[in-house]
Amino acid sequence: MTQRFHTSAPLYEERVPGGGHTSFILRQGQILRMTDVEGGGNVSMMMLNPHEKSERLNLPDTLKGQHTARLTAGHCFYSDMGRVLAGIVTDSCGWHDPFGGVLNACEVREKYGEGNYQQLRNGFYRNGADNLLVELGKWDLRQEDLLMVVNFFSKVTVDDQGKFHFCKQHSSPGSVVELFAPADVLIVLTALPHPMDPATEYQPRPVQIARYQADDASAAIAALHTRPENQRAFVNSAQFAC
Repeated sequence: MTQRFHTSAPLYEERVPGGGHTSFILRQGQILRMTDVEGGGNVSMMMLNPHEKSERLNLPDTLKGQHTARLTAGHCFYSDMGRVLAGIVTDSCGWHDPFGGVLNACEVREKYGEGNYQQLRNGFYRNGADNLLVELGKWDLRQEDLLMVVNFFSKVTVDDQGKFHFCKQHSSPGSVVELFAPADVLIVLTALPHPMDPATEYQPRPVQIARYQADDASAAIAALHTRPENQRAFVNSAQFAC
């Protein structure tokens, strides 16, 4: 049985439309719940320390420190200072991709064709790089701050020859992932198709997001003590908070 870490009403809810983007600070002790509304969705997310924005998500350290090439419940997201930015405490999907990145405008045009604003208005073909840059600009961040993303609700495997394979129809309608914040973390995200998705029709899907106060922060942290490396990263986080 999946443990629940929040039972009260959400502090905030929002549906991010397909192609949309948003950013906010997930406060210490809060949980971010993301729901793939229609299935087959993808959420590309950046994480940063809002109080020292030069500190941000480091995916190589995240994967090496936890001896994994995928992310699911019990895994933490390490910063480049060896601290925990967030951790997955609930996951009905089972696999989230740390490799795929996002597409830029030229790549979207090459993959999906022309989909400019002059023809399609609000239905124009958005791209991950520009969407994230729009949100980063709200926090006084720029092109050079556009770095690594996690692609939630997407599964990418690697074969014996080192070739990536995108797994279609991985996420079902209603799939949920929840992130716990042991300290304040700046979340920047966009809801766009995964770059490796072979579909040639531009059909970004919506995601429902909600923020909750964790009932017991210590229980959420305990659920993330799945490796000794995670415990050391939490010690680093505690020292920063002092």
